[in-house]
Amino acid sequence: MTHQPRHMKLGAFLYPTGHHVAAWRHPESDADAGINIRHYQRLAATAERGLFDLIFLADGVGVRGEELAALSRTAVRYVGQFEPLTLLSALSAVTSRVGLVATVSTTYDAPFHIARRFASLDHLSGGRAGWNVVTSADDHEAMNFGLDGQIPPAIRYARAEEAVDVVAALWDSWDDDAFHRDKESGIYFDPRGYHVTGHRGEFFKVRGPLNVPRSPQGRPLIVQAGSSEPGRALAARTADAVFTATQTVEEGRAYYADIKRRMPNYGRDPSELLVMPGVFPVVAPTRAEAEDRFADLQSLIHPAVAVDYLSQHVGADLSAYDIDGPMPDLPPTTFMKSRRDVLVARARRDDLTIRELALSMAGARGHWQIVGTARDIADALQERFEGGAADGFNVMAPILPADLTRFVDLVIPELQRRGLFRTAYEGPTLRHQLGIARPERGHWTARRTARPIAAE
Repeated sequence: MTHQPRHMKLGAFLYPTGHHVAAWRHPESDADAGINIRHYQRLAATAERGLFDLIFLADGVGVRGEELAALSRTAVRYVGQFEPLTLLSALSAVTSRVGLVATVSTTYDAPFHIARRFASLDHLSGGRAGWNVVTSADDHEAMNFGLDGQIPPAIRYARAEEAVDVVAALWDSWDDDAFHRDKESGIYFDPRGYHVTGHRGEFFKVRGPLNVPRSPQGRPLIVQAGSSEPGRALAARTADAVFTATQTVEEGRAYYADIKRRMPNYGRDPSELLVMPGVFPVVAPTRAEAEDRFADLQSLIHPAVAVDYLSQHVGADLSAYDIDGPMPDLPPTTFMKSRRDVLVARARRDDLTIRELALSMAGARGHWQIVGTARDIADALQERFEGGAADGFNVMAPILPADLTRFVDLVIPELQRRGLFRTAYEGPTLRHQLGIARPERGHWTARRTARPIAAE
């Protein structure tokens, strides 16, 4: 048997103007990117030219950081951009291989709607859809759905566990060969080939079946982005790929090992889930050029914006503290606790002031940052890929479209020369690209014995 080389998987995380908080101010960005379909078409084409496994869209159902709006100095998150399933449906018509992954919250959406939209996208794209499962954690989102504040984490994750099970069951409503559509016999579908879901649980009652046939992938991929304890449990039981934020090789290895060791508890082999940390690469032909490019971007960040942005991610207002002093002891929070822990640990480890942490966090949005040449970027990715810290990476280009193009033109060829990345797509579906088997109908049953999960 011929040994197949292990290739890293790559996602292109498309944040409208780029992942740097001040990217929208840079001359190379399209300031109206969030509602510019031609911009996204160019990005999708570039990602597909670079043989990326997937493009990934984050989303929220409210305006995060309304306080920043008064400053008028930054692009507030989730303002002025397309609804992601609508956008990916449009992009499915102008791409043919790259996967299409979007975020939808289990807290503020119904399982039937989620199942139907993603099954439809899977059919539209010929088998390239993926659902990024989130629970939402922001008061601004909650207040758009009849609530005064966010739901406690334990309830959000319990609801998410049940929602994923219901969506998966709905995706299994039909046998693969249920639809005959035989004009001569008059048989449209075989009634033995459809299955009533009949779910009654703590949060949902859903009869089913889904009014969309079984999709080309059997079911769309399930992606998860949580790093908290309940998020890890949810990922180990349900996800095909997990996105995370780890700063050091040691943190990456610890996270990778923890997620993989949990999977046998749910009857899963560790190879069935891909760990893809976020990476913020600033690449240029020379290291000096890359450093100058990053410094230029950092100079566009207003300090007040950086501090406000950091405050959002630690769940505490830091504006009253000395910006050039150390990170203070913070009050308890349930908001994005795992992200807060990463940031505070980094401040303590590297002896960073509030200003230094805020500027660093605002730039890369709290993710792993590499500044250098294509060789520097490839060296760093290879170390984590071969060192038990990642199966691939979610690439967070600082400025779009420029830095995605730079990554494709400079880094991808370097990874290919090292035998670390594909030179052609493996097949038509997202499962083909990621090496994840198409599930048989009913495969989900073994995963439904979830272990209790604790609050964040």
